[in-house]
Amino acid sequence: MSTCATETRHQDRRVAIVGVGNMGGAMARRLLSCGWTVRVHDIDRARTDALAAEGAIACTRAADAADGVDATLVCVVDAAQCDAVLWGPGGLVERLGGLTGHAVVLCPTIAPQDVERIEARLAALGAATIDAPMSGGPQRAADGTMSLMVACSEASFETQRVLIETLSDRVFRLGVRPGDGARMKLVNNLLAGINLVGAAEALALAQRLGLDPGTALDVIEASSGQSWVGTDRMRRAIVGDYVPRAHVTLLAKDTALAVQAAHSTGFEGPLGPIARDVFARALDAGLGPLDDAVLFRLLSRPGD
Repeated sequence: MSTCATETRHQDRRVAIVGVGNMGGAMARRLLSCGWTVRVHDIDRARTDALAAEGAIACTRAADAADGVDATLVCVVDAAQCDAVLWGPGGLVERLGGLTGHAVVLCPTIAPQDVERIEARLAALGAATIDAPMSGGPQRAADGTMSLMVACSEASFETQRVLIETLSDRVFRLGVRPGDGARMKLVNNLLAGINLVGAAEALALAQRLGLDPGTALDVIEASSGQSWVGTDRMRRAIVGDYVPRAHVTLLAKDTALAVQAAHSTGFEGPLGPIARDVFARALDAGLGPLDDAVLFRLLSRPGD
């Protein structure tokens, strides 16, 4: 586990987190462990109740969570949910006292143009946007060792430096252009999707060839075919563990967004569309709610 960002515990540090699922919940626990006051909101009351039992302050609306803090982490799934958190009923725009001086830290994987749009609307209200998508999974989020890809003004970064560095000891500064965090995350997640499809295909082939998938994965992990996402997902897949840590829907969304971003620049890569289409097939097969390791099962089916 990474140490907290400063030598002393910050009982006076206060932050809001809206969306406390796998990643948001892990980030809340990380901050609580470092002495922060954490106000949380989620549409699933069970999630906020669980965190309240660990010391967080559960709030019924996003606006209530953001009251009395100078930064809100938005850890939802997509741009539509970001809009609901910010502008919808009970959203941050209703925050008591307005948003002047507030920082909204956007953590989900969304299109760069959505970050740009949100940044412009928040700036008109006097609030800052920190484009900070995350990567690494819930365990690394809880440990403070996940990656954060950060794009924002230098002033915003310095103001929220302790928060950012408490959340992650792997902070990548990508400049000040709104959306560059999102652009980098799409590049990363496109490769993650390609690698995952490749790992699932290779293990499905090993099985068809009469090889033991576990032994095949042992060999791959010690050889040139190794990838982190392949190891992480396929270890679960070969024992049939599809309890969702990362739902199929997430990389289905992200690979589609990445291919869309590529098209916007006139770039046509050969593998991105294939990975996107495999995830789309998984959704069509009703596998969306399962862990994305289930691609192994999808590709192991007769006829696939």
